[in-house]
Amino acid sequence: MLICVVNPNTTASMTAKIGVAAKAAASPGVEVRAVNPNFGPPSIEGYFDEAFAVPGLLDEIARAPDANAFVVACFDDTGLEAARCATTAPVVGIGESAFHVASLIAEKFSVVTTLARSIAPIEKNLVKYGLAARCARVRAADVPVLALEEPGSDARRTIEAEIFRALAEDGADAIVLGCAGMTDLARDLEQKAGVPVLDGVACAVGLAETLARLGLKTSKRNSYAPPLAKAYAGEFAKFSPR
Repeated sequence: MLICVVNPNTTASMTAKIGVAAKAAASPGVEVRAVNPNFGPPSIEGYFDEAFAVPGLLDEIARAPDANAFVVACFDDTGLEAARCATTAPVVGIGESAFHVASLIAEKFSVVTTLARSIAPIEKNLVKYGLAARCARVRAADVPVLALEEPGSDARRTIEAEIFRALAEDGADAIVLGCAGMTDLARDLEQKAGVPVLDGVACAVGLAETLARLGLKTSKRNSYAPPLAKAYAGEFAKFSPR
């Protein structure tokens, strides 16, 4: 079995970190391939970056026709619906995966993400997934995504402090880390917080593997049907359905 984990931004160091977490979560014998596009934004922080990240995501999916399942490794689940149209293999997002797993082990969970501009997209996704009532609050630690890649950054301490505020103020029973770049922090923060701290990358790999083992495919009947045949212009010609 091959699970392709696509980081939709172009920061290779983050992809490597995501790959380590994804491989640790996979069962023995499962191959995990972590990739990122070579065009698009270096980080995804809000709606504008999301729009420019989707073509690169779709390109990476097209490059992995042998994958049994895909993971979209951006917490906003950037391009998730488009990705499901592009392949018959199951595609899961790390945001939706973390929310669903958190709802199975906690009555209420809080999300700790990076910047305030990411709060609205996450809240909208929670409504779309039917899990808004299970989320106590979506919080921003005011940490830019790329700060998570900087040696000596205060990002870890800032996120930790926001987690303790969530536990004190929100009534949360678990914490969901709201960025793929936080994947390496989960276990340490869980020990310090004393509650489950969920990393969406690990959750998504577990769910993707389960779907593949069950032999389930993405339904092509209506919403996730392949795109209609048409010629795309300019730089987007590569996305013309064949």
